[in-house]
Amino acid sequence: MGASCGPGRPPADRAPGVVVTRRRVEADPLETVLRLAVLLSAGASAPTAWAHLAETGDETLRAAAEAAGRGGDVGVPLRAAGAAWRDVAAIWTVAVETGAPLADTLRTVAASLREAAEVGADIDVALAEPVATARLLGWLPVLGVPMGMTMGVDPLRTFVTEPSGAVCLVGGLALSVAARVWTGRLSTAARRRVSTPGLRAELWAVALSSGVSVDRARLLVDERSGPGIADDTDVDRTIALAVRAGVPAAELLRGDAWIARHRARTAGRTAAARLSTRLLLPLGVCTLPAFLLLAVVPMMLGLLRASPLP
Repeated sequence: MGASCGPGRPPADRAPGVVVTRRRVEADPLETVLRLAVLLSAGASAPTAWAHLAETGDETLRAAAEAAGRGGDVGVPLRAAGAAWRDVAAIWTVAVETGAPLADTLRTVAASLREAAEVGADIDVALAEPVATARLLGWLPVLGVPMGMTMGVDPLRTFVTEPSGAVCLVGGLALSVAARVWTGRLSTAARRRVSTPGLRAELWAVALSSGVSVDRARLLVDERSGPGIADDTDVDRTIALAVRAGVPAAELLRGDAWIARHRARTAGRTAAARLSTRLLLPLGVCTLPAFLLLAVVPMMLGLLRASPLP
């Protein structure tokens, strides 16, 4: 019979006197929404659910748990935690202020956030190859110096002793820096995202599904979405269609949100394809000329110096 582990005894695989501390884990917004939905569906109150999540030691979750415990707006500490938590803050606040069922709302929104995360992952994967290729080619001018040394030519001496070598050095370094800046700006522009695709439509769906009026829903969404959340759906047109057809507007709005995420995925892949072509511009205009100035020209000057004409 194995020995039982009582309250005062350490487990069998733990040495006496060893204190096990819980490692602090940085919370993930999507994981937080999923766990909140499970805890609330199991019957836990909002303060209790946040308190359970705050046991990981994450500062954002602890602040949210304190706000929920005193009956405050949980969205306030979430918005203060940064852009990663802004969407969760907007969803939670709109659901609470409209009286929408939190568990069902979080389950629905969690699926939308998961799809949005997959959109972002698809875009990152599509952009990884052209960006990595551009970074690799960006080191080509720098490799010119050791390349010349392996061929018996010292480019550093050419840079220091000859005026033309100094001009090559300054010009090559300037072109190398310009190529990196240009490439970085192209990559940043291709990765640019305003917010979670379709989030505004999701907020409208949460508000209207709780039975509030259109004017009240518009006020809440405008207050809580903030300037960083793009208006990527024609909400008025969707609501008018729902009224004419006699169908729930919330379902149509969730369809609009899905379409917005689909368009974002398509736009991201298109941007990645275009980036592969656009990166050829800094390569041809800056990187290759920099390689000529830092590698080829000093090598030729060194060879001419070593073998003077008769």
